Amino acid sequence: MHYLTFVFCVFFLQSCSTKTSTVKVKGSDTEVNLAVLLAESFHQKNNSLLVSISGGGSGLGIASLLNGTADIANSSRRINEGEMLLFKEKNIELDSFIFAQDAIAFVVSNTLPIDSIGVSDLSKILNGEYKDWSHLLQENIPINIYGRQSNSGTYEFVKDILNIHFSPYAKQMNGNAQILEAIKADNSGIGYVGAGYVKMGDSKEIKVLKIYTDNQPSISPLDSAKIASGEYFFQRPLFQYYKKSDYEKVKPFLDFEKTERGTAIINASGYYPIKKVK
Repeated sequence: MHYLTFVFCVFFLQSCSTKTSTVKVKGSDTEVNLAVLLAESFHQKNNSLLVSISGGGSGLGIASLLNGTADIANSSRRINEGEMLLFKEKNIELDSFIFAQDAIAFVVSNTLPIDSIGVSDLSKILNGEYKDWSHLLQENIPINIYGRQSNSGTYEFVKDILNIHFSPYAKQMNGNAQILEAIKADNSGIGYVGAGYVKMGDSKEIKVLKIYTDNQPSISPLDSAKIASGEYFFQRPLFQYYKKSDYEKVKPFLDFEKTERGTAIINASGYYPIKKVK
């Protein structure tokens, strides 16, 4: 079920019953499909609490938590100092739960003759220093960059871990699915998405690049053993932020995410479960 459809169903059910309450979850596009699957499964055995899910980016989720239109903010990055200050100004205490771990996949067309790339070369591509593929391939074709908008946690994560500013010519896409579609249609493009989207989507027309650093061997973001051991360069925790005063309200859903059923959904969706609250 598409997440927008699920949100509609949630509010329809809520309007038909006075015995249910709703937890609104907003934010990270990386987390949204996974959160929908978790919410659907949660509702099968917990019909007294309805969980509505919507995306829009990590920044939107945190802003929605601040203004009271969300109970949980999904965020694929840590909350920043400026955002924390806004909560402090309103005397709102926050807590967070890391419910899964994600890896960022860099994708190109299947027709591009490259299978792996170093972190240094990747930085030079994304910051615009490399404007064509001739630095890495025997192909003098321009590089088209497909990334996320600046309110995206994935955008911030990639920018910060590489310590770069993105090329002004990088195309800012609305979400992971749009990036994958763009790469399928552009044999000289490169983009970055949550690895879970590659696993769940149609990858026949795209190639996931292995990443290496210095003289270390290249690692795929789809290698679960390497992710579990923390060896992949672009891996990160996925956060859910909530107000401390709302803990009892959101606790049933957070607890479900830690259950055997919840962690099975996380694994099956191409993500990696975290067993501790942090």
